[in-house]
Amino acid sequence: MKKAIIGKKIGMTQIFENGKMIPVTVIEAGPCVIAQKKTLENDGYEAVQLGFGDMKPERVNKPRQGHFQKNDIPFKRKLREFKLEDAANMNVGDFVKADTFEAGDVIDVCGTSKGKGFQGAIKRHGLSRIKETHGSGPTHRHAGSMGACSSPSRIFKGKKMPGHMGTDRITIQNLTVVKVDAERNLIAVKGAIPGPNQGIVYLTDAIKAI
Repeated sequence: MKKAIIGKKIGMTQIFENGKMIPVTVIEAGPCVIAQKKTLENDGYEAVQLGFGDMKPERVNKPRQGHFQKNDIPFKRKLREFKLEDAANMNVGDFVKADTFEAGDVIDVCGTSKGKGFQGAIKRHGLSRIKETHGSGPTHRHAGSMGACSSPSRIFKGKKMPGHMGTDRITIQNLTVVKVDAERNLIAVKGAIPGPNQGIVYLTDAIKAI
């Protein structure tokens, strides 16, 4: 990949261009510091580790303190490694800011979806309700039949059933950057992205750009 940055989801709003309303998600992208550099000679591949979000020293454990103090890097809350094509020309301590992207760029946004807890099959998978008349009983929102009887005498894997919902890693592909505010480190992306407000997201250039 050519570009990458770590950000924080701020929320959704609207931008008007040429009389058209564009729904956008505002992301506070960076500034991210390069905390570590992987080289072909030492590690077998080239990559950079980006750090995002300031953190109090007393909240950082000793292994991570040594990692930051080794290169005199400020303590960061989130670390993520990216294999960038230009990694060889980057140095530890450099900053990656929102202006690494421009309006019109097509990007992928990766985040963690909102946690919903334990949910039924209707909310989790969109199954239909059971009929509510003629003695069906208080089972209107139950999952219904689980499968056949003596053959195969089991429930097939992948059956849509109640269970834990949310907190999944989700990547939304081919989103368009509508606006970049380099002074305030803000990027406006067309459409919605996964996760709650204040959630951490990862922005990269699209791998399947249309």
